Amino acid sequence: MTAVVPPSRPVTALISVQRITRVEDGERLNALLWRAGSGWRMVSSAVLGGGIAERAWVLNAQVSHGYRRTDPARHLAELARTVGAQGSGVGLMTAADVTRYTGAHDMGAEAVATAGLGVRGWAAAPDGPLPRPTAPGTINILAALPVALSDAALVNAVSTATEAKVQALLDAGYDCSGTPTDAVCVAARTPRPGEEVHAFGGPRSLWGARLARAVHAAVRAAAEEA
Repeated sequence: MTAVVPPSRPVTALISVQRITRVEDGERLNALLWRAGSGWRMVSSAVLGGGIAERAWVLNAQVSHGYRRTDPARHLAELARTVGAQGSGVGLMTAADVTRYTGAHDMGAEAVATAGLGVRGWAAAPDGPLPRPTAPGTINILAALPVALSDAALVNAVSTATEAKVQALLDAGYDCSGTPTDAVCVAARTPRPGEEVHAFGGPRSLWGARLARAVHAAVRAAAEEA
């Protein structure tokens, strides 16, 4: 059983999310859905809809702790169809409570984050087995920019968002760069004829700097609540 809780809760001017509640195997789980609509290009590391492509929605779905399904992309697609998401989209997954999401904006750049930090560490950690998770451990980031970016700038924006995430974790008092399952999605407008396409997304570019500050604020707030 799946239910969408109306009305959509606006996070910022561009991103408005719906909270979706469902019951799976007797457990009540939540998800966040942004129905972006047409006119968006997204870059993502997500298991569903990853890469760079035109996308119309983003689903950030909570799953049970110790998730065992081996077909997460199909699972996310099923959840999206259940709530009427149209077209191609991006599907993120986490065991964290997504209802505790945080949002931030900076001069047109916007970001939404959910955070579980039960399994965290440094990216360049020594080789060896991962610790057994005792609590949810995933940071999912959704960001949106009201301008068009080149493919290279979109990739650069992912790097910028990740740098801002690490900075936010350190500022929140965590000794880590993230969790092993973090995911990110950055959305930018599809360019229209004659419209400027921004070539840079680094932290000192116009829109990269705004993106970094929005992501930093959203992730820091989420980390402090985790």
